Amino acid sequence: MDSLDHEAVRALYDRQLRLGALPEGPGVRVERDGRVVRRTGPAHTWNGVLWSGLDETDADAAIAGQIRHYTEHGRRFEWKVYGHDGPADLAERLLAAGFTAEDQETLMVAETAALSTAVELPDGVELRPVTDAAGVALVTEVHDHAFGGDSSPIGRQLLDQLATAPDTVAAVLAMAGREPVSAARLELYPGTDFAGLWGGGTVEAWRGRGLYRALVAFRTRLAAERGHRYVQVDAADTSRPILQRLGFTALTTTTPYVYVP
Repeated sequence: MDSLDHEAVRALYDRQLRLGALPEGPGVRVERDGRVVRRTGPAHTWNGVLWSGLDETDADAAIAGQIRHYTEHGRRFEWKVYGHDGPADLAERLLAAGFTAEDQETLMVAETAALSTAVELPDGVELRPVTDAAGVALVTEVHDHAFGGDSSPIGRQLLDQLATAPDTVAAVLAMAGREPVSAARLELYPGTDFAGLWGGGTVEAWRGRGLYRALVAFRTRLAAERGHRYVQVDAADTSRPILQRLGFTALTTTTPYVYVP
């Protein structure tokens, strides 16, 4: 049974991970610009608006200000719009300003103590922690096959974190012999109640064998060991039903709006 106080946990998430976000990796800064909190860093890292507290009177000016900021830095950026963000027509205002909407996801959260941490793997598969460039290369290889496209920016960001802030990230590979078949990472936010599950991807031939669930359990155990009360996921439609069965609950939606200068 879902026992989370949705409103309280959502407010805690906003306060700790959006308003109180910390920079991760070299050359990254998080700053408040009026009623906007944004993250700016190298081109291979995530650039964008983490939080906004806008209304009808200031939204358009704030949007224009962020476009100027990132354009001056030559950065493609993302405005992450959550379902409870204002004003009610924020999405329409972003589209009118030249942003493009990507697929909506669902912010899902669970208490680490309420989830199973038993890792059940198919025969012949073992988990391997990622600690060096060779491991990161295998992570990007899995992501390229699982999601399509070029995952090298994620690899560069992971290398940056492992080198300069290893306490903020943990990555894991599922290996079938010498073949990488699934990969995922855990973003750890020191001093907060939350850890984030990101990048859980499995190559097509190995889907449906429980690897996604195993990597969720493995990372949940790590999060609990590091003292985080909750794990959160920005869940795609394909993973939302699995996460619900595992014990996650939906707090709100989140949609990326992307601007390319």
